[in-house]
Amino acid sequence: MSKTVAIVPAAGAGVRMGGDRAKQYLHLEDRPILAVTLEALQKCVMLDAIVLVVPAKDVNYCQKEIVEKFGIFKVASVVPGGKLRQDSVRMGLESLKGRYDLVLIHDGVRPMVEPDLVEAVIRTAIKHRAAISALPAKETVKAVNDHHQVTATYDRTKIWMVQTPQAFHYEDILKAHREALAQWLTEATDDAFLVERLGIPVRVVQGSERNIKVTTPHDLALAQYLLGLK
Repeated sequence: MSKTVAIVPAAGAGVRMGGDRAKQYLHLEDRPILAVTLEALQKCVMLDAIVLVVPAKDVNYCQKEIVEKFGIFKVASVVPGGKLRQDSVRMGLESLKGRYDLVLIHDGVRPMVEPDLVEAVIRTAIKHRAAISALPAKETVKAVNDHHQVTATYDRTKIWMVQTPQAFHYEDILKAHREALAQWLTEATDDAFLVERLGIPVRVVQGSERNIKVTTPHDLALAQYLLGLK
């Protein structure tokens, strides 16, 4: 039977949120956002383990004040991340040492993810090799140049707004990250993009409007509202 691990990158500084605390540690009522995210993932029966990737200076803090304090027993390890998200995901992958067959990647600041969505992405990746959650675009999408002039308008029926979770076979996603690093591609914000570069087809799973990424004060207020805290 294949084993599945979730890598949760949460090493960002959260500059768009403002304040003196990284966004993953801000609270939704009585719990840090990161704890809420991990609790949601832990409910997924198809996940065997979780690897949490955080700033190097926060490894001990997260182990004690998040993993142990909130009883996140599926967290197998807390590892130090890098300066960029791509670095952190790669470091999480390198720490696995081939112990898992499938890797699910989910942002540490998407606390509203539901187990059904996680499992749908995992099942699709098992069957089709790679899968991502995404939502169809609601607005017209245009390309704009440096002078704020429109250069192209796209058919929105073919445009999807990508979320996490995303799931890949371990060897595929590890190779994708290693090749990107070797080719000096270092600022990818989407893991599926790196897999696509290998010529591997990626399937899309219908995402969720609730599965928001908390990056601004507005996002935090929305998450509190969705949780019934406001």
